[in-house]
Amino acid sequence: MSRKVIGNPHDAPAIIGCVKKPFLYFLMLVLAWMPIGSRALADGLPDLGEVSQGDLSPQMEKRIGQQVMNDIRLHDPDYLDDPEIEAYLGRIGSRLAAQIEGSHPDFSFFVIKDSTLNAFAMPGGFIGVHTGLILAAQSESELASVLAHEISHVTQHHIARGINKQQQGQIAALVAMAVAILASRGDSQVTQGAVVGSQAAAIQNQLNYSRDFEREADRLGFTLLDKAGFDVRGMATFFGRLEKFGRLYENNAPSYLRTHPMTTERMTDIDNRVVLKPYRQVPDSIDFLLVKAKLRAQEGTPADAVADLTRQVGERKFNAEIAARYGLASARLRADDAAGAETEMQRLRKEKADSPMLDTLAAAIERKAGNTEGALKILRQSLGRYPQARAVAYGIMECLLDLHRGEDAVRFGNDDLQSYTTDYRMYALLARAYAAQGKQLQQHRAQAEYYYLTGQLMPAIEQLTIAQRAPDGDFYGHSQVDARLRELKSMQAEEAKDKKTQ
Repeated sequence: MSRKVIGNPHDAPAIIGCVKKPFLYFLMLVLAWMPIGSRALADGLPDLGEVSQGDLSPQMEKRIGQQVMNDIRLHDPDYLDDPEIEAYLGRIGSRLAAQIEGSHPDFSFFVIKDSTLNAFAMPGGFIGVHTGLILAAQSESELASVLAHEISHVTQHHIARGINKQQQGQIAALVAMAVAILASRGDSQVTQGAVVGSQAAAIQNQLNYSRDFEREADRLGFTLLDKAGFDVRGMATFFGRLEKFGRLYENNAPSYLRTHPMTTERMTDIDNRVVLKPYRQVPDSIDFLLVKAKLRAQEGTPADAVADLTRQVGERKFNAEIAARYGLASARLRADDAAGAETEMQRLRKEKADSPMLDTLAAAIERKAGNTEGALKILRQSLGRYPQARAVAYGIMECLLDLHRGEDAVRFGNDDLQSYTTDYRMYALLARAYAAQGKQLQQHRAQAEYYYLTGQLMPAIEQLTIAQRAPDGDFYGHSQVDARLRELKSMQAEEAKDKKTQ
């Protein structure tokens, strides 16, 4: 990953990260780079296959990134499972990626609940963003500049190139690091110290190379930002603010400076590029403002969030009233104050703003007040206006399930999956809908797809095996289960074969 460990901003390898809980993810990457003889040191952890001579192909990058992403979703308590915020980041990322020349991986953005200012790129196009960084961005262009930088790390295959550059010397350091981590997984401070010690010999050889990566990501990210229609000054202002903060508080510099060492040369280069571009005023989107407000409403205790946002609204300390009201309504809902949330919602309606996030909040307030039919009506109307809003679709399924309308939920879920065939969240909801109807074969089949799409091959096979024994279902349904089971068992056999050849 492009997270670094700890310490001085200029003494950390580009492919290693410093975050609150990085070690499980990092170990998975380490295993992919380990020489064959070192695999036994990590017995019991996910095996991603061998990378011959320290080289990562695009296919291997994707495989590594996907498995790490699956592990984050399943096991990291700081993973923020919020389809609205993920979708927002995805829209910004897609706008930037559309400016890339040539082939590139599909990008997937996710959020980590962490107040530190950080973002990181993983192999295969998976990009994580801390909530602290989103909240710190003072404009949408600033946030987009960070995503553009991370996208450029991915498109330039910096992790693969880093391994090629380091070769076996660095791999040996990674193996030593993995052993230290495995020996002390229960004590994060001990683990962190072991990581730093095992890296010491490899740091200097990596230093100049990592700075080259950062300059390259700056240059290409700047171009993406400009072509996508954002204000390129966003990159200069955001990095400049971080760099200034780092100088003032050197021992507590933002994590982004540790993961992306900022040098005077880099800052000067960005400033020089900005000067050559005409001024462009780019207003923030409503969703940027709402996402920040939603995250603020989730900070601290519900009571603290309500008090803080009430004070902001009362003192009119906000950039946009609609975002402040949305945040306060979200906080009141979180505090189980449906009436107070509805009062704020009524004020929001007067603003006549346009975003599916407003609809999902309005529906959530109605559900909390016990009016699930009203919530369903809001969401169905919203889906007509925003057919690609995944959170709206999930909300409709939740309402139908609450109303015990299993048949409608099954129909809606299956229709939805015709367009979104790899949506693991919808498969989980569909499994619930089938269970509500007592349709065991279809329930376990849908649950199997959920497990498969989240990287859990063995549980997926188990679910299909249960489906085979289900007393319901027709010949066609059982034939589909049998065919899918053979397919997944074939994948399982291929994985076993790969392990034997290593």
